Amino acid sequence: MSELVLKLEGIEKTYKRGQPGEVKVLRGASLDLQPGEIVALVAPSGAGKSTLLHIAGLLDTPDAGRVEIGGQEMSGRGDRRRTLVRREDIGFVYQFHHLLPEFSALENVMLPQLANGASRGAAKARAMELLGHVGVAARADHRPADMSGGEQQRVAFCRALANAPRLLLADEPTGNLDPGTSDQVFTALMRVARETGLAGLVATHNLDLAGRMDRVLEMNEGVLVKT
Repeated sequence: MSELVLKLEGIEKTYKRGQPGEVKVLRGASLDLQPGEIVALVAPSGAGKSTLLHIAGLLDTPDAGRVEIGGQEMSGRGDRRRTLVRREDIGFVYQFHHLLPEFSALENVMLPQLANGASRGAAKARAMELLGHVGVAARADHRPADMSGGEQQRVAFCRALANAPRLLLADEPTGNLDPGTSDQVFTALMRVARETGLAGLVATHNLDLAGRMDRVLEMNEGVLVKT
């Protein structure tokens, strides 16, 4: 069996929100994620999906439990180490694309690579390869305002994959898209995962798309249950 890309074990998280006091969001949530596996995370709004993604992506810390990325225990690691792992091993995609409006699609995908030390030539070649994978290479020189919503979100996927992470965390990535465009974005994601061994945890309300992923996990009272 391949080394797990992500392992969450017994994750607990409680927030203090004044009256009536503490809100326990996660109550021992656990999951294993294999290379090339895309897993859907479904739950009502407010059930803790985003909290779980933030903990998996090292943007937040659990009150209890273990987080492992590529076999490395991350609990208790310092900010510098967590930032390095986040930059090199994890890609993020959100409901809104968050592309930089003043840069072209190509430049948006190049920027994370340049920040990570890649040469301009290598960054451009990688960006064009990714844009081609998701069918928007012809839009490489266009700024976000000149692209459709589906094209913008596919570029956002490319940006998340620019530094060849092993783990993709996506929070409602097709939430703002019509069904046809959602299908295009999802198909592109699955193709890249199968071709590169990328593992993905995708929070979604779209049960049709969830059913096409490798597994579906439901957040139920702070734990993850296979549906």
